[in-house]
This record gives sequence, structure tokens and C-alpha cells, in this order.
Amino acid sequence: MKRVLLKSKLHRVTVTQTELHYEGSCAIDEGLLEAADLREYEQVDIYNVNNGQRFTTYVVRAPRGSGTVSVMGAAARLASPGDALIVAAYAPLDDADLAAFKPHIVLVDAQNRIVPRGAAAPTAPHS
Repeated sequence: MKRVLLKSKLHRVTVTQTELHYEGSCAIDEGLLEAADLREYEQVDIYNVNNGQRFTTYVVRAPRGSGTVSVMGAAARLASPGDALIVAAYAPLDDADLAAFKPHIVLVDAQNRIVPRGAAAPTAPHS
């Protein structure tokens, strides 16, 4: 059996700009894409922490080190500069591969610079 698991996550990146009149996608700093194991044109789900909007698009490369997270096309109506986003990609995995699997989770600061963290995946807060 295959299960769909979180493969890649950019946690709380900050929108730097929106561009309504573009073909559509989300431009993300190339360094962030690499750190999260995301490929150009890969499908992602985006969750806007500020307004609750959720949408699916694909990523394109923005210049490395720029900190760019630009929501483009129709999705530009779902985000504003300064909004915090979660960018997630998922992959189907065989049950046999689950024990060794770890998602690529990248945390950033307010300028979209990578913040070091341990190798452990996030867990739900304890009550």
C-alpha cells in the first residue's frame, strides 16, 4: 500500500510580494527550495497563516539569497506582502519505506533566512 506523506515543508515563510498579472505560481528563493528538497515546477499546497486561505500551485526559482517569496497569478488575491505561509509538498511512499523516511522541514526567520534546527520532525504540542 502507498501512503501520501509530507515530503517538504517551508514553515512560516513571509510573502515579500504578490504579482496578479503573471501566468501563475509562487517564486521562492532558490536556497530555500534546495533546503526543502523542492524542484522548480513542483506542485505545492500553500496555507496562509494570516487569513486561512489554502491553495495549490507550483514553485519557480527566485534568486538565491534574495529571500523572495512571491505569490503570483490568481493566487496573488489570496496573500499579501507580510503574510506568513506554510508551503508543503507531499509524496506517495510504500509502507516498506516509511521507517527510514524523514521529511525536509525548513524553518525561517522574518527575512526568510533558514534557522537551524534538529533533525526531528515537528510534533503536536503536549497538553
